[in-house]
Amino acid sequence: MTLGEIAQLVNGRLRGPADVLISGPVSSGSKNEGGIAFAETAEYLAKAEDSGAAALLLPLDIESASKPFIQVENPRAAFMVLLKHAERPLPLAPGIHPTAVVHPSAEVHPSARVGPYAVIEVGARIGEDCRIYPFAYIGEDCELADDCVVFPHAVLYQNVSLGRGTIIHAGAVLGADGFGYVWDGEKRIKVPQIGSVVLGENCEVGALTAIDRGTVDATEIGDGTKLDNLVQVAHNVRIGKHGAVAAQVGLAGSATLGDRVMMAGQSGVGDHVTIVSDVAVAARGAAIQDITEPGEYIGTPARPSAEGKRSMLLFFKLPELFARLRKLERRLGE
Repeated sequence: MTLGEIAQLVNGRLRGPADVLISGPVSSGSKNEGGIAFAETAEYLAKAEDSGAAALLLPLDIESASKPFIQVENPRAAFMVLLKHAERPLPLAPGIHPTAVVHPSAEVHPSARVGPYAVIEVGARIGEDCRIYPFAYIGEDCELADDCVVFPHAVLYQNVSLGRGTIIHAGAVLGADGFGYVWDGEKRIKVPQIGSVVLGENCEVGALTAIDRGTVDATEIGDGTKLDNLVQVAHNVRIGKHGAVAAQVGLAGSATLGDRVMMAGQSGVGDHVTIVSDVAVAARGAAIQDITEPGEYIGTPARPSAEGKRSMLLFFKLPELFARLRKLERRLGE
């Protein structure tokens, strides 16, 4: 696109030649000489001006001395518009590919796209404008509402329900058996898992993430919740609306998370633990007891942020404190 076209797209004020051709959005430190970057502050403007970017998106009160620029009210939001415009979905031809295996009892909307070697099982229902990519598996009685996307090699076992606009990335597994066993005194006996998995609208499940089916009820993910890659959601877990769960998080069986809960990387929640809405657990934090008040939590076990930080600082002072204690003990002994 030209700078003039971009200025129209983001409703911005152009300062520079309108016919400059832009290859696409780039980072502020990029060496790409044909891209456009954004800067929100004078500090980032200096970095962007030293980069190879051909043009910049800037706030209304900042100007560039070295590059053409477009002034907008919110450069970050304008950059998101450009990213969306530049997004390239994986190719998928209309209709059902001849190599796909679709059971006669399955209902696939005529507008849906089903890629090569995808499998859609007995009683499955695929809504309007859904995209099922190659080698995806949609199991018995699964239901996909309109505009869902299931990427290659994702697996939906049985009775998995996806709300409108939900995205399942490659290699994710929804509806596998929960980790349920009982000890009979000699060996572990497997507990049958006969529940389901239910995701709300506009959820996103990252690559290689696993969401286990409930034992008898549903494992539930609320509207708008986003799960990163490599997340483990155990059986009977319930996550509220608009949560964010980063990579390598583990949620143990029957854990309950309220709305807008954020779990940072490698954090975890113990079995049957309940976390209220509007809680953030820091990286590697472990919620092994109920969290009953909104706020930020840190450490193992997860404590309110201020308390957790004090504990961490004391931890690093333990060698010094131990040496002082030994010295005091020797003096007392003398």
